[in-house]
Amino acid sequence: MPEKTTFTVAQHFANRATSVRTTYAAIVKAARGFGPVREEAKKTSIHLVRKTAFAAVATRRAKLILTLKSASDIANPRIRKRERASANRWHLEVELATPTEVDREVRDWLHRAYELAS
Repeated sequence: MPEKTTFTVAQHFANRATSVRTTYAAIVKAARGFGPVREEAKKTSIHLVRKTAFAAVATRRAKLILTLKSASDIANPRIRKRERASANRWHLEVELATPTEVDREVRDWLHRAYELAS
């Protein structure tokens, strides 16, 4: 069998602006305010997991893309991409470049996603 490749959270921040790391830290801090959160580094993103993944973070050079699970679509100009995953599940993408963008609105969406992963 081929050897399984292991990825680390740190690898996702190589060659990224410092603000990308601090924005990620703000997301994780907010999520941990709801309860236990596990970080699982994958090839192209970092999954935030309660019992199941409720969010994913993909890093870019100067920003990150936060994908959230949702029970419904959310009409909001901050959501740059929306995908219906199933009858009762949506995946919504938000671009964030600074920790201040992890505001009450984003924390609310993150909390709803966390509740879905129970």
